[in-house]
Amino acid sequence: MFEDEKNDKIYNLIITNGIDKSKEYMQFTEKLYSKVDFLWKESISGSYKSAGDEFYQKIDGIILLSGLYNDNKELFEDLISASEKYEIPIILVRPINVEEVPLELEEKAAMIVGWNANCIIDSIKDADKTM
Repeated sequence: MFEDEKNDKIYNLIITNGIDKSKEYMQFTEKLYSKVDFLWKESISGSYKSAGDEFYQKIDGIILLSGLYNDNKELFEDLISASEKYEIPIILVRPINVEEVPLELEEKAAMIVGWNANCIIDSIKDADKTM
């Protein structure tokens, strides 16, 4: 890595986690951990609906694992509302081995990405630049 490419930013992310029958959350976080040159931490709130300004102002991106959507619609709606209110980019991750995502999520996403670790990291960095 060239010196001017070095990035010491720690990205504060919200990653959807709830009812997860296919273990997508665990697989997704493993992808992030596999990229040792990408610094991140997950910000969690007991209720995203009631989390306030101070919490959301620190968030760099909201990761929506679209494979969890059907079982966690209320969580997704809360995070989409927060994204709109606080101008936080949404990175939408396709379900594993599926190309299509729910249209209502696609319309809200700044970026849509699959399961390649490099593409995931690039989309997080690029989405952060768009806001």
